[in-house]
Amino acid sequence: MAEHDSIIELMDVRKRYATIKGTDAPMVLNGVKLTVQPGETIAIVGPSGSGKSTLLNMIGTLDRPSEGKVLLNGVDLNTLNERQQAQLRNREIGFIFQEHHLLPQCTALENVQIPTLARKDAALRRVAAETANRLLNRVGLGGQIHHRPGQLSNGQCQRVAVVRALINQPKLLLADEPTGSLDHATAAALTDLLLELNREERVTLIVATHADELANCMNRVVELRDGALWARGD
Repeated sequence: MAEHDSIIELMDVRKRYATIKGTDAPMVLNGVKLTVQPGETIAIVGPSGSGKSTLLNMIGTLDRPSEGKVLLNGVDLNTLNERQQAQLRNREIGFIFQEHHLLPQCTALENVQIPTLARKDAALRRVAAETANRLLNRVGLGGQIHHRPGQLSNGQCQRVAVVRALINQPKLLLADEPTGSLDHATAAALTDLLLELNREERVTLIVATHADELANCMNRVVELRDGALWARGD
């Protein structure tokens, strides 16, 4: 995908979920506007139920807006069919969630390589394996690559999930409450790791979070309030 001035642009995005016939569907997002530059780090904050996860899902092609446009590198995601969205998602976007969702029967290395298994080219799979090893070493898990999730701490599992999100070298990393299930020290270490990866891997980072400690480390903090985004303090 060609480079564009902004990596993400939300243009008057609205989201209304279907509801029981005869009742009004609530408007979760109501005219959201946001422009994200390549390499930027942004925190989206707001109360539970304000639509933070919904917004991330639309940026990540896991959901579609009811109205408005979501552009990734200038491409309107709503013009892509499901297959095209899946291909773009696998190539351009990495996801981190509050729960790591690692497969318990697979090792750390195997879990990281899961997004690359569809590659038919053996040479590309070898490169992916080398990248997985490099990144696991980079996050301090070089000695645990053959450990299964049950043999790792919660923080170590989350670091494996971060590496899995980076294995296809995405331009955009979306993190939904990535520190929500971690203790203070582990959350701080994960925050440092995400910022280091932003600098070193040149990945754009958007996090949805309740944690002020994480939000305040981002270049920019925006608040989702009454269905719209506001700069914090406005």
